[in-house]
Amino acid sequence: MSVIESIKVWARRIKQDAVMLWFARRHPDTPLLVKAICLLTVAYALSPIDLIPDFIPILGYVDDAILLPALIWLAVKLLPGQVVCDCRRLAEAWMARENAKPTSRAGAVVIVAIWLAGLYWCWWYVFRH
Repeated sequence: MSVIESIKVWARRIKQDAVMLWFARRHPDTPLLVKAICLLTVAYALSPIDLIPDFIPILGYVDDAILLPALIWLAVKLLPGQVVCDCRRLAEAWMARENAKPTSRAGAVVIVAIWLAGLYWCWWYVFRH
């Protein structure tokens, strides 16, 4: 398997695990803290807006290459094994049926709110000091 094929398989697995977490956040056997981590991860993964825009050299891809896989890894490690199996099966069926991934408007709102808070903090720091 070539490097490019390996990267494509890895990216497909990340996308599938994000959808799996979308189902896991509603699963009754998922602990409350893990549901919160799944919600945060899913909102960020499925948000159409990135925390660090991709047009920023190098840093733009850090969130896609490091932050998102780390959040997904953490959530999957904290989930009970049976929940992971059930939700992976649901995610595979959903992705085959819909041929797309869901989007998160709430995630986009959170990202925009973080950017606005950061801009306000910068404005406050510059003009108040």
